[in-house]
Amino acid sequence: MISTFDVQTWRSGPCAVVRATGELDMSVAPRLRAEIDRALEALGAPNLVLDMTGVPFCDSVGLGVLVGTLTRTKEAGGRLMLVVSPGMITHLLTITNLDRHFEVRGDLREALDAMAPSHSTGCPPSCRVPPRPPFLRCRTGTVRGRKGR
Repeated sequence: MISTFDVQTWRSGPCAVVRATGELDMSVAPRLRAEIDRALEALGAPNLVLDMTGVPFCDSVGLGVLVGTLTRTKEAGGRLMLVVSPGMITHLLTITNLDRHFEVRGDLREALDAMAPSHSTGCPPSCRVPPRPPFLRCRTGTVRGRKGR
């Protein structure tokens, strides 16, 4: 079965928001990287919220896109906020110890609120979250990572 991958981008206040849906593997990672680059260039200041709640799988190439995006935003004085659901990606971040480097939230509203100016440079509290587009999503079981290594 071939899964489809979709990327949506929009601006929410001074933040670029990128929402990915589908499996993030080596065949679609360049597309995600290109959309992130386009969103950051259009914004000027790299404050990015990356919504990955619709991504059930991420391989090492996809993880490389996330790490590269984190590096780029930090070097430019911006912030990257990942939005992930419990599951494969949170487990991947935990076992690679990247959960210590990424700012992570459980939903888009929470991420945009955390990027509000009172929380550093980011989106104002008045940011509007567009409704999630209709698509089918299969949730796998929840995997919880251990803290306190």
